Amino acid sequence: MATAKIRKGDKVVVLSGKDKGRTGEVTKVSPKDGKLVVSGVNVAVRHRKPSQTNPQGGLERREAPMFASKVALVDPKSGKATRVRIEEKDGKRVRVAVKSGEVI
Repeated sequence: MATAKIRKGDKVVVLSGKDKGRTGEVTKVSPKDGKLVVSGVNVAVRHRKPSQTNPQGGLERREAPMFASKVALVDPKSGKATRVRIEEKDGKRVRVAVKSGEVI
């Protein structure tokens, strides 16, 4: 079984695009598509007509999925972006921050 390098609940920083440098928490991961959703990042705005469920209508803002390669995990020690390495400790596969060597 492969260990995912970025999981739901992880704190990540955006590396490229309009939200470069912003940080947020991963709320949803789609490994099949290679995408994930980060709270407060990559917000898409949709114009909605009034309907029975939403009689007011107006603008709807929601986080859109983005490619996982555009984000990096935040190092628990320094707070900066880091890559992730998978190591085996005490017979278990754990994620380790490459910059600091901390177990995530």
